Amino acid sequence: MAGPHRSRSAPAARRRRALRRTVAAGLALASCLTVTAAATAPAEAGAPELDGYYRQHLDWHGCALGPDDQDGAALERAGARCAEITVPLDYGDPGGRTVTLALSRIAATDTRHRIGALLLNDGGPGSPTIGAPPRVHAALKETAARFDIVGMDPRFVGRSTPLDCGWPDGGFYSAGTGRASFDRQVTYQRDLAAKCRSTAGDLLPYASTRDTARDLDVLRGALGERKISYLGLSYGTYLGTVYTQLFPGRFDRMVLDSALDPHHTGPALLPHQLPGQEHAFADWASWAAARHGTYGLGRTGEEVTAGVLRTIDAAAARPLVVGSGADAVELDDTRVPVLLYVGLQGDSDPERAALAGQMTMLAEAAAGRPATPSAPTAALLHLLFGPQGSPGGSAMQAVLCADRAAPRDPEDYWRRIEAARAEHPLFGPMLGTISPCAFWDAPREAPTQVRRDAPVLLLSATGDPRALHRDGLTLHHLLPGSRLLTLQSADQHGLYGTYGNACVDDTVNAYLASGHLPDTDPTCTRR
Repeated sequence: MAGPHRSRSAPAARRRRALRRTVAAGLALASCLTVTAAATAPAEAGAPELDGYYRQHLDWHGCALGPDDQDGAALERAGARCAEITVPLDYGDPGGRTVTLALSRIAATDTRHRIGALLLNDGGPGSPTIGAPPRVHAALKETAARFDIVGMDPRFVGRSTPLDCGWPDGGFYSAGTGRASFDRQVTYQRDLAAKCRSTAGDLLPYASTRDTARDLDVLRGALGERKISYLGLSYGTYLGTVYTQLFPGRFDRMVLDSALDPHHTGPALLPHQLPGQEHAFADWASWAAARHGTYGLGRTGEEVTAGVLRTIDAAAARPLVVGSGADAVELDDTRVPVLLYVGLQGDSDPERAALAGQMTMLAEAAAGRPATPSAPTAALLHLLFGPQGSPGGSAMQAVLCADRAAPRDPEDYWRRIEAARAEHPLFGPMLGTISPCAFWDAPREAPTQVRRDAPVLLLSATGDPRALHRDGLTLHHLLPGSRLLTLQSADQHGLYGTYGNACVDDTVNAYLASGHLPDTDPTCTRR
């Protein structure tokens, strides 16, 4: 979730954002749904029955929900105001049940040169975005005054109408080291699915990215805009892509940061990430080896890798205990790889040092010595593996399962895991494991086909572990009128306004200010 110049707190903030996206991207694991999908085709913009939604009045008010609402207070300090918008739960039944979406806005101050509304989405899928306008306002520099910068918590996320399946944790696990741990995951993921069916089955069919794209267009109308501009991050790039296909001609300037291949969304997202995760891990292992004197993880990348795998084997034999008393967390072979996944989102020294410290801590636990996590690590563990992870995990998983169907036979997953394990013993079992989507009803709509060109700016890092560079190349091919900005030699997911690369930030800002794409596909370097 930091401006173009990082402060001392930026790495921690980036790790919190990494966690939310992981308990999203990683949550290719969700749940069973037996509600029969409505056969009525969704009404699109221009349909008379949607007029009331498009013309609704937005009542902007303070953002703090009470004296202890630090997030709301931070928005207000940044000059933001908040509002709510009403949209249909089912666009095939506009007169039926509705849901409420929470908004924040930093209004344009240079009204004479105002460009319009810039809508934001922080990905996930399902990441809260109501807090994003201050970050983007800072990144935009002088151009910020020309935009109304609007963040929206997507349906079922954050302050919007919630979807919470009441899970005991965020639901994100590896298959582990053997058949027994995989079988336990099959049972566990099926149980997560059942919980969603019983607690949120009436909402689950309507969590798709296509429905969120329709919500964006209702918001466009309610804001009184003929066209919107859009900045989407990670899974938010898929949302932006879907919007260009459903609502051509209704967007002005669009930036898709860490662009995804639309063929690999939904439950297909995680398995597709395998080469990116392996590359980022190898680079991190080399970084840690160069600092063996500090972390003691090994003097070569190969030694660091072998040590991590030994730690996972030890966790399979006996769960590692981290912390003490009521705050203790047990990590077995299905949990340790998740920490690695979360820690590999970026390649800054603070992020790599945080992951190295966690692996040192786990090595201590594997050796039978007390292991005390830092405060950020303890918070991360409880969010991943405690009940506070349920709301975000439920909503994020609901989106993935609604976007695309998953294979259903557990044996199919096991065969793929075993085929990948020899070459990819760490991330093969994690990224290929079964999820609740295996027990979910089929999505109400087919995945969006990208058949319309769109003049958008794509951002892609060559070493992005989550949105592979080849994803950006694929989307660029599907949208030939786009431009692809490539950041060379960076193992980084999320570039604009957070990574601190002046070439990236200046290129995006020039485009958003002028509305003119670069003449050619630009290239930036990491440092």
